[in-house]
Amino acid sequence: MIGKDLLLALQNEGHTISVLSRKRLKLPGVQVHLWDVYRQKIDVACIDGVDTIVHLAGENIATKKWTKERKEQLIDSRVRSTELLYKTIRETPNQVKKIISASAVGYYGDCGDEILTETHQNGYGFLAECCEQWENAVDQGEQLGLRVVKIRTGFILKHDEGGLAAMDKPIRFFVGSPLGNGLQWVPWIHYKDITNIYMEAINNSNMRGAYNACAPYPVTNQTLTKSIGDALNRPIWPVKVPETVLTTILGEMSAVALMSTNTSAQKLLDTGFAFSFTQLDNALKDIYTS
Repeated sequence: MIGKDLLLALQNEGHTISVLSRKRLKLPGVQVHLWDVYRQKIDVACIDGVDTIVHLAGENIATKKWTKERKEQLIDSRVRSTELLYKTIRETPNQVKKIISASAVGYYGDCGDEILTETHQNGYGFLAECCEQWENAVDQGEQLGLRVVKIRTGFILKHDEGGLAAMDKPIRFFVGSPLGNGLQWVPWIHYKDITNIYMEAINNSNMRGAYNACAPYPVTNQTLTKSIGDALNRPIWPVKVPETVLTTILGEMSAVALMSTNTSAQKLLDTGFAFSFTQLDNALKDIYTS
């Protein structure tokens, strides 16, 4: 979801791009190299002439129930892919200078109304554990002399993709309602802004460490649900979906919908980054009308 738009933005700036993929792809103007994270195999030619790695690899957290095996896959896809990249850098002549890696606001766990900055300690629960291992693996790049940036991504708003597609489907069919108590904070971000954040991290040599990649004004699940309904001209049911129902259906994965992360974007703003979309209604209007 992020990669497609980021590729276009990088090409528009004149960058030469290589992509690592599990299967052969044809991407205009892009060199595609194969890797297999679980078998720890990689085409070492992938880093020829490369000075920047943007690491977006990782199994989708919301497509399957979190069995013990699935949890291992979610962590391994992130940690072992990072380890494979660093192993390649150590063993192959290269000119890599920086790595910009995805992470997630799940790092903080469920924190209610507390305002979360990047200095906040790691939280509790599987998502927090996954993000901690993920970021710890990425941080090993500092030992290789790399500039390391970790983008703690929130709820990306993009038409027909990701979490927004899952949320707006029932709303389109007139059965939309808030989840749980509806008061959990959702740190949303427009997909164009997340692309621009990655571009800023690539180009701004002063950026290091973790950054919350979320709009400056997060909203509650109830507000987000109502705003999507307004954008689609659909009513929202006043009755909320109980937490027990979500837990019964989704199991531990219900944390994705019920976790409250009231993130601050101040560290990102301090870099000079300017958001294109700071208000939710404007972001949704752009997504549903463009």
